[in-house]
Parts: sequence; structure tokens; C-alpha cells
Amino acid sequence: MRLKERIAVTRRGYEVLKAYCPGLIRTKAVSAALEALSPFVTIWFSGRIINEIAGNRDAGTLALLVLLTIGFGFAFSMIRSALNRVVSDKEAGMWNDFPKIFADKQMSMDFADLENQDVQKQRQKAEENLFMFGNGLAQLVWDTPSLVHAAVGIAASAALTASLFTSQTGNAVLDSRLWIAAAVGLMALSGVISTRLQKREEKVFGGWTEGTVWYNRAFMFYGHALYAETARAKDVRLYRQDRIADREMRKLEEHNRKDNRALAQMSACQGLLEFSRGICNVLCYLFAAAKAALGAFAAGSLVQYVGALTQLVKSVNDLFFTVSENRIYTVHLQKLFEYLDLPNAKRQGSLPVDPEAGREYTVEFRNVSFRYPGSDTDVLKNVSTTLRAGKKQALVGANGAGKTTFVKLLCRLYDPTEGQILLNGTDIREYDYDEYLNLFSFVFQDFKLFAFGLGENVAAGGEYDAAKAEECLKKADFGERLRSMPEGLQTCLYKDLSENGVEISGGEAQKIALARALYRGSPIIVLDEPTAALDPIAEAQVYAGFSGMVGDRTAVYISHRLSSCRFCDEITVFDQGRIVQQGTHDELIRDPGGKYYELWTAQAQYYEKTGGNAADSATD
Repeated sequence: MRLKERIAVTRRGYEVLKAYCPGLIRTKAVSAALEALSPFVTIWFSGRIINEIAGNRDAGTLALLVLLTIGFGFAFSMIRSALNRVVSDKEAGMWNDFPKIFADKQMSMDFADLENQDVQKQRQKAEENLFMFGNGLAQLVWDTPSLVHAAVGIAASAALTASLFTSQTGNAVLDSRLWIAAAVGLMALSGVISTRLQKREEKVFGGWTEGTVWYNRAFMFYGHALYAETARAKDVRLYRQDRIADREMRKLEEHNRKDNRALAQMSACQGLLEFSRGICNVLCYLFAAAKAALGAFAAGSLVQYVGALTQLVKSVNDLFFTVSENRIYTVHLQKLFEYLDLPNAKRQGSLPVDPEAGREYTVEFRNVSFRYPGSDTDVLKNVSTTLRAGKKQALVGANGAGKTTFVKLLCRLYDPTEGQILLNGTDIREYDYDEYLNLFSFVFQDFKLFAFGLGENVAAGGEYDAAKAEECLKKADFGERLRSMPEGLQTCLYKDLSENGVEISGGEAQKIALARALYRGSPIIVLDEPTAALDPIAEAQVYAGFSGMVGDRTAVYISHRLSSCRFCDEITVFDQGRIVQQGTHDELIRDPGGKYYELWTAQAQYYEKTGGNAADSATD
């Protein structure tokens, strides 16, 4: 990467840090500047004190110099201590701030990109570089003090050593201005050596980290997840998967031995780097001592010059080191930015949804076909149907028939490959995306609840109407369970964040998800297998009050249990991506050659006639 590009990437990195970790870089920079200046204050005052002792020995002057040295040192120490506390808090918090960068990007991306494996790998790599190794943004944070320290050190060192080269000894060789060029050349040579050694270390580190990404993944799975996650415990015990884990952990041990060799090489590079710095320090000391011996300046000034030159060598090497590291982490930053810059290709639209329509929203699928990105097979093929306002429509069919994909298109997680979806006669892509989405309440078959309070889960927010949340839970047949919860709506679900959290069953979770959809109060409610985890009796109880739950809203219901679809105004039958039948239950069951009749009879043989609560016989 060229220098101009690195500067641009670094600048953008600082902008991201300013947005997500405000004040962190500024505080670290001020703290680093004070830390860099502190030794120079001591060096300068020490030189003055030694000169005074070697010269006039004025007690008042000596006392003042000592008090100033102590005073400045104390002031610097107190300010740095206060700043370091702030820096520590902010730096600890940055690891909580960094996930927000990825979360914001996730929320702004097309859903199609979220499911794209290449995009998932791109995000995972960026996260691993940042969180496992601190590469990219974290390294920028850590190297900022080094950069400030080096810049301040070079400036202060140059100020304190300038008179070293201008002071006269009477010796033409030592008084030559060529020593200035020699000093600059020596510093540059030291920097070049530092850079070359750093490149060697980078190469070793790069090879090490490539394997370490796998190492960390494998260790977290075989050493933690396989044993610690209770969801895996039964299978691990029954099928003795611990033996596989033992084998893989032995591989990790071998990898760790290789890591130790790599780390040894990196330590050797560091040793050579320190040796080169030592040589520079010796040469600087000899030059200053030679001029002092010839009477160019007093002994106290020698202390000043030697101390400043030592700091100069260190600062120059640190600058080269920091610039060299910048070459590494800007590569990682660029990869992060490539992920963050992935475009949102979805057409957002700007047309507002007509608020005067009330609940009278009709959705029409017109000749819609769809294939997932990267696939050449249509999942939906020329689908045409209408979801009429206020009606309850069931979508049924075998697994893979296209029902869930139909719903994903309805809520614009994807857009059709061909055809149109119309809301009250207008293509849904024309509408403002957020306004359009607010028309729907969804319960997907793979819905998620969170380790927050029950009320917060129902309302999907921190602030909620408690009475409304309770009413929705009662409608979803969760009222009795709610009464048994120790803290009511404030009861935390699961134990991830609270020791008093309550574990809930799959069926209870589905009822809470139903209540969440009801709480949203949208005019169209979409339920994708909302009762799959309920037993037949509990399911029958939920559907007995389903009409009351939904009220006059439009409802789209997907289920494999055909007996639960009988209350719907219309049933749409999918088969291999096409709509093959539509009608009421009574109409469809009278067609023995239809797909619905085939599915119905296949299920009915597993039930006894129960009067319609679970499933009726095919001839009912």
C-alpha cells in the first residue's frame, strides 16, 4: 500500500474511533505528550543543577532548581495519573464499542448479503483480526501514544542538543558542521536497521497469525463449546465425542510448539534491534564526552546532551517502528473498511405508506419468480396471489415448497428475481423501506428471544406499556405462566445476564413470540410455523382464540399441520415453488386428485377423530 493510501486509511481509522470511542485518542495523545516531555524536564534541570554545583554553588539558586525539578515532576505525575485513569476506562470500554461498528453495518446491509457466505467470511476475518490480535483499529489506538511520544521526543531532543553541535572546542575536526550531517545519517541508519528488523518480525508474526486464527477457533470449540454448552452435552456423552476432542486438542498442542519457535525468532529480532540502539547510544556518548573534555561546555551540559541524545536515538527508532507497524495495521484497516463499504444494493424507495388506508392494505404477488443469489434454480416460479385486507390466509405445502421464501419476499428481505409485489396497486420497492416494514408483525419459525426482561422481549424495546404487554401474553395463552414468574414482566429470560433468569420451554418461547407480534399492532401479521413447538392440545387452545388474537388484521399463516389451517378464509397450496391450489378447506378437501387432499390424508392417518381439535380424518 502506498504512503498516500496509508495516510488516508489511517485518517479514516481515526474518524471511526472518534465516532465510536469519543475522547479516547485525544486523551491518549495528551497523556503520551506529557509522558514524553517528563524526562526532558528532568534532564534539563539536572544539567542546570550540576553546572551550578560545579560553578557558583549558590544555595538559593540550587534550592530553586531542585524545587522546580520536584514541582514539575510532581505536576506531570499527577496530571498523567489522572489522564491514565481516564485512558484506562476508555480503552477498556473500546472493546464494548467495537462490536457496535459491526452491529451498525449488519443493520444497514441487505439481508441477502447477511446470508452470503463470502460476506460472512469477510466479516468473520475482520472480527478475528480485531478481537483476537488487536490488529487494525486496536493497533491504531495503541500506536497513537508511540507516534506522539516519538514526535515529541525528537522535537525536545533536537532542542536540547542543538547547542552541542554549535559549541566550539578549538578543534577543527570536532567543531565541523559535518557532525550534524553525521548525526542525522546515524539516526537514519538506526531507523533503517530498525525497519528491516521490524519487517523480519512482521513476516514471522504474519505466518504465526495465519495459523493462530484456526488455533483460536479450534481451541474455543474443542476446549470450551463442546463441553460447556449444555445443548451439546447429551450428544457428547452418548456418542463419546470427547474422544474426537482429545485428538484435536493434541493437534493444538503441536501447533503451540510451533508457535513457541516463531516467538523465539521474534525475540531474536527484538534483541538485534536493542543492540543497534546501544551502538548508537555509545557513539553519541563518545562524541559529547570528547567535546566536554576539550572544554566546549560544562559537566552539567554533558549530562543534558547525553540524556537528550539517548532519548533522540530511542525516539527515532520508535518513530520508524511505529511507521513500520502502520504498514501492517493499515492493511487490516483496509480490509475492515472494505467490509464496511459493502454497498446496500436494495432499492430503498421514498414513497410514504398512505396512513389514510387504516388497515385496508392489500398485497398482490404478480408473476413473481425468485432464485437465491449464486443459485441458478428458481425457488418460486411465476407465483400470483393476493393477500386481501382483513382476511386470514394459510400457506401450506411440503418442506422446500417455497412458503418461507414467499414470506421473505413479502417483508422485502429479498426482492423478486422477476415479477412484482404490489401494495394497494403500487410496487413495494417504491415505498420507504422502514414505513413498509412497519405494516408487518412477524413470527418466523427460527425466531429469537433475548436475555432481557419478559416485558422488553414482548415490546422489543426498553420502554413498554405493561398493561398492553400483559394483555398480549394472555391472548397468546401465556397468562398462567406469567402469574408464576417471580418478577412478572420484569423477570429476565434465561440466565445469560441474570442469576435469577427463568428458563423457558420451546412452546413457551413461541407464545412469547406470538405476544410480541400482537404487541407491535401492525395491520398485517405473518406467522411462520408459530406453534411447531406446542403439543396438539396447547396448539388447539391457541388457535381456538386465534381470530380474537388477530382481530380485523390481515393474517398470513404458514403451517405443516393442516388441521390448524381450517379457520383460515383461504388456503394456498405450494408445490415445488408454484401455487397449485387455492380455496377453503372444505373446497380443497373435495378434490381427491389435489395436492391438499394428498397432504391432508397423509397427516390424518396419524390421528384419531377428535372432533376437530387436533386433526380430523380425511373423510370428515
